[in-house]
Amino acid sequence: MVKSVLLVLAGIVVLSPVAFSGSNPQAASAQPAAAAQTPAPAPLPNMTPTPTPAAGGVSAEMKNPVKPTVASQAKAKEIYTIDCAMCHGADGKGKTDLATSMGFTLPDFTDAKSLAAVPDGELFNLIRNGKDKMPGEDRARANDDVVWNVVLFVRAFSNPEAMAQALKTAASKK
Repeated sequence: MVKSVLLVLAGIVVLSPVAFSGSNPQAASAQPAAAAQTPAPAPLPNMTPTPTPAAGGVSAEMKNPVKPTVASQAKAKEIYTIDCAMCHGADGKGKTDLATSMGFTLPDFTDAKSLAAVPDGELFNLIRNGKDKMPGEDRARANDDVVWNVVLFVRAFSNPEAMAQALKTAASKK
């Protein structure tokens, strides 16, 4: 767990100069010298993602297009375990020491009501782009199909029987 926390913190430190500068470092070097001497104050970072399909997000109302397989859910579990469980818990209850120490109140994924009003597309965008202090899932580590499978994996915390049945059905079709 400590290793995972350190990896997340290292990612934040590495990304923070670009993410919080409010400008593209390459574009800044192309500005005239006079403009570089009197920079405008950087805007406060918008930590709430506002993804649109043009920005790499999906419609918040989009239904999950993937069907779970044993292999795809194993990959989703791997991603969740590495990137999500440190705060949300291996059990999905959101009551970890890290979440508590950072003052987070996270949803209990084992309670079906906690995600009932959250459409699949919105969950996808939260996982892909992050929110507040939660980093987004990097495309180099998880393509869109993997993120959609993480959405299924998270929803399965509240209904593991449905996921087991879906996996059994998928395996029988092979």
